[in-house]
Amino acid sequence: MGFPEGFLWGGATAANQCEGGYDEGGRGLANVDVAPAGPDRRAVVSGEMKMMAFDPDHYYPAQTAIDMYHTYRDDIALFAEMGFKTYRCSIAWSRIFPKGDEEEPNEAGLAYYEDLFRCCQEHGIEPLVTITHFDCPMHLIEAYGGWRSRKLIGFYKRLVRTLFTRYKGLVHYWLTFNEINMIFHLPWMGAGIVFEEGEGHEAVEWAAVHHELVASAWATKIAHEVDPENKVGCMLAAGAYYPFSCRPEDVRAAQLDTQRELSLIDVQARGYYPRSIQRMLERKGIMLDITDEDRQVLAENTVDFVSFSYYSTRCSAAPTTDAPRTQGNAFAGAKNPYLKTSEWGWAIDPLGFRITMNELYDRYQKPLFVVENGLGAKDELVPDGKGSYTVEDDYRIDYLRQHIEVLRDTITEDGVEVWGYTTWGPIDLISAGTGQMSKRYGFIYVDRDDEGNGTLKRYRKKSFYWYQKVIGSNGADLD
Repeated sequence: MGFPEGFLWGGATAANQCEGGYDEGGRGLANVDVAPAGPDRRAVVSGEMKMMAFDPDHYYPAQTAIDMYHTYRDDIALFAEMGFKTYRCSIAWSRIFPKGDEEEPNEAGLAYYEDLFRCCQEHGIEPLVTITHFDCPMHLIEAYGGWRSRKLIGFYKRLVRTLFTRYKGLVHYWLTFNEINMIFHLPWMGAGIVFEEGEGHEAVEWAAVHHELVASAWATKIAHEVDPENKVGCMLAAGAYYPFSCRPEDVRAAQLDTQRELSLIDVQARGYYPRSIQRMLERKGIMLDITDEDRQVLAENTVDFVSFSYYSTRCSAAPTTDAPRTQGNAFAGAKNPYLKTSEWGWAIDPLGFRITMNELYDRYQKPLFVVENGLGAKDELVPDGKGSYTVEDDYRIDYLRQHIEVLRDTITEDGVEVWGYTTWGPIDLISAGTGQMSKRYGFIYVDRDDEGNGTLKRYRKKSFYWYQKVIGSNGADLD
């Protein structure tokens, strides 16, 4: 037994990490545009450092990114050459509504994405569209405070109704918010939140969480009304939490971490806040503004499937545990002594992929969709012997092979229903966490460096042909 017939193989990108063209086609400024590369990036994306506009002292990689705004047709043709069945991309909200609160959308932005989606369909590629991928129009942050404001629900409803109506028949798979639990870790990216002096961080984060959850439920409702064929999913940054040791205190720490990180998906997949989270908020004196209408729309509009990113598992330790600490994909925790790490310190755990999928499927009993998985590494461009260049990225092939083998076993042996698998960054793009280009994930090398220099020319890596073979065999040939 292998992968099911019709399994959706592909790759995933985000508009702010690949498009560029930040001031073209009537697009407005967004939060992700002003996230700089360099040492200040972490403070900005976590909401600790206010940066509402460009300044001459920083480099802003999202302004140009890899210029996919102009090259998407050629890039999608390369995806088609690999055999993609689906391409996960995202909408830049400020291309559709430049300020976010206008009554009428920007036609140039709507036309841009319509052509992109038609290009996908011409190549037999099904678009999988993330409505909001770390993206919020800057005007909504300056005028309303980002997702801390309930008013953003109404603006989001207008956005999604516009998208579902315009792209009816072109797009059938939608994700509402990328890695919605990232609000707890990078609130500027996740919700356009920059904290004011003396403000309670957790209360602001949970207010933003609730507003996004309600907006997501409205999006699900509207999507099904506009086109009953639409399938709407939630999306989280996933990874099982292991206790650092079998000390009950460490096991309890892992349990609490799991409860918090999955609580938002609990709401999107089940329709209500779990009791453990309600009690936790009560203990902390955090009172969410939940209306009767909120409760009804959440309960009646749960998602059709659960999608997630998986890069690594996490390790939890009680404050009293003397454990070395590590950082991976914005998730700080104890360092797992049994796992190797990537060049950026992320734990590599293929078996943890299986553990994570089983946990999610057992908890929600909804189809899963793996929408991000990959290895960020430094690549060396070398001559290919045919007058061009390539990258001998066997390390990437090994990483992906191990994870795809585990994915196959999870489907065939454990009975977990998985609709598809899209690797992160099938073409090199700007890293969300670091703003670097040198942290590369792609099957396609892009000639650009961390300072924005380079020709932007594309080159097929060794992994390009390997993934082509994987897709062509529906996962049967992983050699």
